[in-house]
Amino acid sequence: MSQHPQYDERIRALERAAEEAAESLDPDPPDEARATEIVREGVGPTVALYCEARTGGTWARFDDETFDRLETTLNHWLDCYAACYGVSLDGVYSVRTAAELLVDTHDAAAVAATLTGVPE
Repeated sequence: MSQHPQYDERIRALERAAEEAAESLDPDPPDEARATEIVREGVGPTVALYCEARTGGTWARFDDETFDRLETTLNHWLDCYAACYGVSLDGVYSVRTAAELLVDTHDAAAVAATLTGVPE
């Protein structure tokens, strides 16, 4: 059990939603509208959860298992995002890097595009 249970259920929900999104994707033809939904429903909220934990009222440091789950969830969402453009990724992206990009750009879509290189 995480030392920050207030985040556990949110991470679980994001994990489940990423799995459901992956199962429902039809990357042929590419679907920019679906990519936007993926960013709005998954990439943004996953990165925002990390930002909240690190900058909120109490600074949360996730244990290794919880951090790995959060980062894996982000990677699943980014894989779904890329699949919307017909690109198959099995990326490993840092949630911290994603958070830094979000702070710099204020744009979750820019975070997804910068990390994945999709669309070109």
